[in-house]
Amino acid sequence: MNDLVFALAGTVGVVTLAIGMAVGARRLLGLRVGTLRMVLASLVGFATAVFFGNMVQPPMERGVLATVMVGISVFVTMAFLVLADVVMPDRSRPVAWTRRLRRRIMRTHRYAQIGVILARHGLAPFLRRKDRNRAGRLASHRLARSLRLAIEDGGVTFVKLGQLMSTRPDAIPREFTEELSRLQCQVPPSPWPEVRRVLTDELGDLVDSEFAEFDPEPLAAGSIAQVHEARLRSGAKVVIKIQRPGIRQIVERDLDIMSRIAAVLEDRADWARAIGTVTLAAGFATALREELDFQVELRNMRAIGAAAAEAGDEVFVPDLHEKLCTKRVLVMEWLDGVPLGEAGPVIERDGLDREKLAAVLLDCMMRQIMMHGVFHCDPHPGNVLLLGDGRLALLDFGVVGRLDAKARGALRDLLLAIKREDREALRDALLDLVVRHDDLDEQELERELGEFVALFLTAGSTPDLEMFAGLFRLIASHGLSVPPQVAGVFRMLATLHGTLMQLAPGFDIVAESRELVAGYYTERLQPSSLRASAGENLLSLISMLGKVPRRLDRITGALEQGRLGVTVRLGARERDRRLVTGLVHLTLLTVLAAAFGIMAVLLLGTRSGPLITPTLSLLHVFGYNLLVVSSVLGLRVLVRVFRGEP
Repeated sequence: MNDLVFALAGTVGVVTLAIGMAVGARRLLGLRVGTLRMVLASLVGFATAVFFGNMVQPPMERGVLATVMVGISVFVTMAFLVLADVVMPDRSRPVAWTRRLRRRIMRTHRYAQIGVILARHGLAPFLRRKDRNRAGRLASHRLARSLRLAIEDGGVTFVKLGQLMSTRPDAIPREFTEELSRLQCQVPPSPWPEVRRVLTDELGDLVDSEFAEFDPEPLAAGSIAQVHEARLRSGAKVVIKIQRPGIRQIVERDLDIMSRIAAVLEDRADWARAIGTVTLAAGFATALREELDFQVELRNMRAIGAAAAEAGDEVFVPDLHEKLCTKRVLVMEWLDGVPLGEAGPVIERDGLDREKLAAVLLDCMMRQIMMHGVFHCDPHPGNVLLLGDGRLALLDFGVVGRLDAKARGALRDLLLAIKREDREALRDALLDLVVRHDDLDEQELERELGEFVALFLTAGSTPDLEMFAGLFRLIASHGLSVPPQVAGVFRMLATLHGTLMQLAPGFDIVAESRELVAGYYTERLQPSSLRASAGENLLSLISMLGKVPRRLDRITGALEQGRLGVTVRLGARERDRRLVTGLVHLTLLTVLAAAFGIMAVLLLGTRSGPLITPTLSLLHVFGYNLLVVSSVLGLRVLVRVFRGEP
């Protein structure tokens, strides 16, 4: 019985010592370590202590070198944790590691699919370094067409990315932007039982209690969702937008691949660093994830609806049944109409005024941009509906742009400068919209803007898509970059231009836009608007003026008494204080590690000192311990250096 008690006590002591060494090593390194890694590190450290203890001869020296053995075991434990952190730097648990391995296998499978698609369309040679100049030997339009076809085969994420690329003529050659603008994600509809399962998962019992019937044949099938007709038990006819089953997993997988490719490109290619591929990929991923969340689209519909209502009742936004809307399901009222792209016969039959319809749509879109700062990003003919009563309706609010007050003001100034043909004002407004650099030649920019206005925006000229491409080329030639929110405006205007040209050929979008913006300014000059604006500014001014006498008295009093001074706070920001503190700690650890190491070498090299055992002196014991401490501190310094920590 006593032997069993002693054995259990010894086991508990060994486990406690091993765990204590692992905990100490973790604290010394400053790493967060999982349970499994802690157990493995403690076993390795304890085994090292046992091995070193058995190596010490004669046995009588083991007690003297106990601190050295513990120090060595702690050092080995730290080294094991560092090695494990290098192999698996995210310090994840086995379950997460298994999940990550599964994702890697899925990525590998996806890479293989992409490789097959590229080879099928003749793009595989461009992946090989030795053929990187092959693009110059092929006709650009053939290459652009092959790229478009490959992107269409790649699926929804790549199609969305291609559509975004088609709106960036400042970074992509014209042949490619024209070809990519034709991208369409041709996908067959998902089977109704699978779609019905998504509906049931999202709405639960509401499916049976609220809906009377469904049409299993979709009205439209997109890359992310498909639309079905249904009828509520109240008798109201509705449209249900249901997200495709499993589409989120597909998109997340492809976004992960895109982010990795963008990081590699930005690390290796100057052009990728110039346009910021990582930032672009992150922005694209954010926008696409928002498009997958129908609650975002619901909020977008509210905002666009409020903006459209201010312009009148000639442009309509469908109402929502909000209690039936979730992250993957939208239920909205049924609109009786035809898409604008197919509305030609209806317009001719009913004798509708095409110019008036175009002016109404343009006014609605410009008010969204200039007055509200929230706008529909994709007003193509399929997303604009001509209703039976002659009104227009907007559809598909998955992607909505937003502009802050400064950008809206710069756009207004830009259009007014175009109206006045004022090159200097045009230059100033453009520079407020883009990100400039220090070496910009403003006079040359002003001259080229004057040429641009004379070419595209004077009386008698017909604006077209070439106008937007020319503006982007002008911006890119001066090394200016367009913020994503502003690029979204130009993309919307380019799409709107095509829609208006299809609706009313010859419609002068630039002239109408200039008149509309001037009208918005006139609205702001109405007595009621001026009174409200003056009241707000006066309240702010009164509050500011009330503080001036008191502050002025303090300044003059300090000046009279010779106490006026300027205080500069070093390290006022928390980030700066952390940086300085980290550098001081790192320097101190390095100095201590070096000092202890030098002292250990000197002590171990001495032949004098009191003997503890016939072969071991006290100075040698101190030397061994200092050598262990120096190694531990040096390892801590290396960990912080390689992890990029100050």
